[in-house]
Amino acid sequence: MTSDTPASILVVDDDIDTCQNLSDILTDIGYDVAVAHNGLDALGLVRRQPFDIALLDLKMPGMDGLTLYREIKKLRAGTVAIVISAFASLENETAAYGAGCLRVLAKPVNFNQLLPLLGTALLQPTILVVDDDQDLCANLWDVLRHHGYRVCLAYDEEQAKTRLLERRFDLVLIDMKLPRGDGSSVLLNVRAANPEARVVLITGFRGEMEAVIQRALTDGADTVLYKPFDMPLLLSTVQQLAK
Repeated sequence: MTSDTPASILVVDDDIDTCQNLSDILTDIGYDVAVAHNGLDALGLVRRQPFDIALLDLKMPGMDGLTLYREIKKLRAGTVAIVISAFASLENETAAYGAGCLRVLAKPVNFNQLLPLLGTALLQPTILVVDDDQDLCANLWDVLRHHGYRVCLAYDEEQAKTRLLERRFDLVLIDMKLPRGDGSSVLLNVRAANPEARVVLITGFRGEMEAVIQRALTDGADTVLYKPFDMPLLLSTVQQLAK
């Protein structure tokens, strides 16, 4: 989402009337809304375009809301999920928060609760993590999401370029050694697509990458963090830069 385009919301519910009601109200407010009535159709929409927020019914035939969100995260990790359920329980809420969802709301939807949540989600700082280590990316997603950031992921230079064209980021974390492309090229793409983004270089090859890192710092990167991460230092750096 760029500053001149409306926020995009995906509504997924097997109840057609619920979808229509949510879509009508959110569209009238100014959001760009798409609707799906099952998980497979929702994933088809997510493959074609990024969504800022997904409103997901918990209980649906075929694919429940949490399973759907786990699949959405694989495709568009930056989508924030709000689960809507007529079956509110501590077990469901625990599972939803464990998956990284922002909130669980009861049906029928209380718009006095929902609308402020949408605003909260859209105001969360956005971070792009570019690293070919998918387990590390998943771990960083969990940690940063828990601390209130919207986190997108890219595993190589080409994916990073695509993500940078899809939305604006407050902060980009760039692994300097990638299997396809390299961190220096990603930094150039950041500066071309999103010049105001702050940049943290990351690497596990301190000695080998030192000259490359120094050039990247000269070219405008803010700082460098070394793997394995000192997590408190990582979080304090993110807090300082992602504003």
